[in-house]
Amino acid sequence: MSVMTGETFAVTPRAAEEIAAIAAREGRAGAGLRVTVSAGGCSGLQYGFALEDAAAEDDLVIEEGGVRVFVDSTSLEFLAGSRLDWHEALIGAHFIVSNPQAVSGCGCGTSFAVA
Repeated sequence: MSVMTGETFAVTPRAAEEIAAIAAREGRAGAGLRVTVSAGGCSGLQYGFALEDAAAEDDLVIEEGGVRVFVDSTSLEFLAGSRLDWHEALIGAHFIVSNPQAVSGCGCGTSFAVA
């Protein structure tokens, strides 16, 4: 497990606040957010988000605002240089990943393609 401040994957303070709020609502204060990339979605790859209580051995652990974000080594290949943020709009609120590796994406923002 590698603990970093987010040099290869950044987490905004707003995203950290929302992770803490979600964990508290779920009765899992102290849980972190796992960010994954898997095959699927309309553009070929998709982001996944889930609460986790502990990091896995090969995880990058980003600490921001008192919360942890876990990224496995395979997902990190597709997320290097990215930033996790929280976005609120009239149509809903969600995590958004600003990924410099993505060459295209879908309208919902959860699916992307790389070159």
